[in-house]
Amino acid sequence: MAVNFIEELRWRGMLHDAMPGTEEYLMEQMRAAYVGFDPTADSLHIGNLVPIMLLAHYQRAGHKPFALVGGATGMIGDPSGKSAERNLLDEKTLRHNQEAIKSQLAQFLDFESNADNAAVLVNNYDWMKEFSFLDFIRDVGKHITVNYMMAKDSVKNRISSESSDGMSFTEFTYQLVQGYDFLHLYRAHDCTLQMGGSDQWGNITTGTELIRRIGGGKGYALTCPLITKSDGSKFGKSEGGNVWLDAKRTSPYKFYQYWLNTSDEDAEKYIKIFTFLTKEEIDNLVASHAEAPHQRILQKKLADEITVMVHTQEDLDNAIKASNILFGKSTSEDLKGLDEATFLDVFDGVPQAEISKNVIDEGLDIIGALAGDTGFLKSNGEARRALKENSISVNKEKVQEGYAITPDDLINNKFVLLQRGKKNYFVIRAV
Repeated sequence: MAVNFIEELRWRGMLHDAMPGTEEYLMEQMRAAYVGFDPTADSLHIGNLVPIMLLAHYQRAGHKPFALVGGATGMIGDPSGKSAERNLLDEKTLRHNQEAIKSQLAQFLDFESNADNAAVLVNNYDWMKEFSFLDFIRDVGKHITVNYMMAKDSVKNRISSESSDGMSFTEFTYQLVQGYDFLHLYRAHDCTLQMGGSDQWGNITTGTELIRRIGGGKGYALTCPLITKSDGSKFGKSEGGNVWLDAKRTSPYKFYQYWLNTSDEDAEKYIKIFTFLTKEEIDNLVASHAEAPHQRILQKKLADEITVMVHTQEDLDNAIKASNILFGKSTSEDLKGLDEATFLDVFDGVPQAEISKNVIDEGLDIIGALAGDTGFLKSNGEARRALKENSISVNKEKVQEGYAITPDDLINNKFVLLQRGKKNYFVIRAV
């Protein structure tokens, strides 16, 4: 193989651990590897981006990636890094989630080409659903001892944790089911490598053990580090919870803002992990950023690259336009070009007041709009002073006393943006 996959991961800071011999094994010829994804929601989130990027780099290095949707394991629950049991899902929900996840993975992986290394999506429910409990414990369970399973950190941590109620037998068996997935893919697709987060090492090596004991072969394991933020807060979370890849759950604007707001330290780390930029390109960006940190060159490039990968160029353009409305120079036309969802995202948390559309149809006097009818400013007197100071804007355009808000001012036929000074915003909602 011309591209050294392990070396690519190493310089990007994406390699935590690999079984001895993995690098040499992958350099010999095209190999198949898989990563598992949890299908308990119909969207992946940015916490899944590291394993997605692992598969994408793997395919770019000439190897064959398998994305495994854990339909069966999603019905059980993985104890790794968790303190509680998960909800169990029915088959119809799992199938819906699987299709949604595949369309998101297709942004990063080539499933459609006729190339030998085209990506493949599999669901472990397909081979587990006919497996009876008796067959499983006879054919699989007898090959792994309880001592071996108890020694895994994911099990030890749950059992010894004071905040945990212990671990059910269902979750205890998770590593056996995941291990069997590896054995099945080894037999059916000659898949010899499993990759995942560093918290998955125990589950992955159970699979290599089953391949050795039952399959009479050799499987390999590779893990990437769990991503952290420099301030200690959890990566992938915002004030509204998870940052999702689905635009309906996390808008492209909020997605873009998440990356734009990363610290300098995190941006330098993330741009290696979450983009396909070359080492030379990244080194140049880091050097430019160091010369003018206030320009946030790294953050902007990171946000640009990843927003286009997950969404579209149009989504990125709209997100930049929306960001400029809040933080840069923009016009009334820019504001009116925002769709309702993006407008509400941009001005999320900005105080609002409802005004009857009939009042706006007749012309809402600017004094009333600023004070008595909305409470944006404390009094008519304060409103008049602000107007005299030329500090009041309607939809980003300065206005004077005597101005009346009419239907022509409505954004999306519903909103008017008032502004005092640079940062003091207020939204009127016509009802």
